[in-house]
Amino acid sequence: MTERRAPAPVDRPVVLTIAGSDSGGGAGIQADLKTIEATGGFGTSAVTAVTAQNTTGVESSHVLPIGEIDAQIDAVRSDFDVRAVKTGMLATAEVVETVTAAVRDTEAPVVVDPVMVAATGDRLLTETAESAYEALIAEATLVTPNADEAAVLTDIEPDDEASARRAGEALVGMGADAALLKGGHMPGETVLDVLVTPDSVATATHPRIDTDATHGSGCTLSAAIATRLARGESMSTAVDRSVAFMQRAIRYHHDVGRGPGAVHHLVELRNEAERGATIDSLEEAVGRLRGTDPGSIVPPEGTNVAAATPYAEGIGEIAAIEGGLERTAGGLEPNGPARFGVSTGPTRRLLEARAFRPDLCAALACRGDEEAIAAMDDLGWTVVGSDGSNDTAAMDGLGDSPGDGIVAIDHGETATVLGSGPDALVDGTVALAGEL
Repeated sequence: MTERRAPAPVDRPVVLTIAGSDSGGGAGIQADLKTIEATGGFGTSAVTAVTAQNTTGVESSHVLPIGEIDAQIDAVRSDFDVRAVKTGMLATAEVVETVTAAVRDTEAPVVVDPVMVAATGDRLLTETAESAYEALIAEATLVTPNADEAAVLTDIEPDDEASARRAGEALVGMGADAALLKGGHMPGETVLDVLVTPDSVATATHPRIDTDATHGSGCTLSAAIATRLARGESMSTAVDRSVAFMQRAIRYHHDVGRGPGAVHHLVELRNEAERGATIDSLEEAVGRLRGTDPGSIVPPEGTNVAAATPYAEGIGEIAAIEGGLERTAGGLEPNGPARFGVSTGPTRRLLEARAFRPDLCAALACRGDEEAIAAMDDLGWTVVGSDGSNDTAAMDGLGDSPGDGIVAIDHGETATVLGSGPDALVDGTVALAGEL
């Protein structure tokens, strides 16, 4: 092996975050830098304040001298080609005014997250600083308030689409190129986000995740948008992709601290890193099934096996066998390779089931007649019924099932068996065959 290797530099757009430090690591500068790296940028920072906080609250806060904040911004801008700027906790009117002056002459996109109160309810902005924000908003490419922040900035209480639109229009009227009204603090079964520009209004709804572990979500979203703008994405694409990124980060949050926890900033990277292992586990499971006698468990038309990455949120993150597994005289045989994005019954039902049981990572189609269902009951599996017209409604019962073991959805003559992974699923399938 050679003793020297050539370097291979990576060119990523530089993003500057100007915000406060969170000693708990879930929000602020810490969240921004993790998010910027996770979404394809190189993160630089200017710290405005040092907070002593964790998942339960903010214990103290120290605002840095203006000269030190200016020095950090100048040091970054004098050396790096900054492609986007993102602001977070600015704490005081003087800091807001300093940052406004610093971004006034930049050609890079500026994303303003008007941080006022932490997720724990602790105030992070003095009341006298609220009025100073209007000048910073006028320099913003995008401003990203939640409902409470929008009410302070516009005197409009966003509680539905119409009022959120008015608040967004008011922010654009202050000079912002665009305003994203985040719907997490607005009432409703779903979350409604409203993106307002001078020429258009776009709305998007997504499921509300039943958790209080949203610490750092606003920082994460604005940092992700800034990074995507730095990479040249359009405003609508950057917002849509960043909202999806944040939703996944909240759903698969870190269970840390004595409070609700913190968002999972690296969840997409970790999910992507598991794609190879997911294919490997699926192929190993199919190898165990290959050549076995399928008569007792597999429907006459054959079957398929699906395997999901740990944080899968779409069909493209679930692998299955192209063409399925066919019953032959010599046993089960795959008709094609394992790959992601194969739309099959097990794939679709696994994705639907994960809405209620995200620990489920594998699915297989098998017999669902009375004898097979009775055998599943004997094995202690959780079996939920479906009339075939509304599997999602039937899967609601999965949310009450134990967090381990095999579960099955009874469709009538067929069933979908689900487990924590392909290997565990094959173990269950072998046990079911023994019962039959």
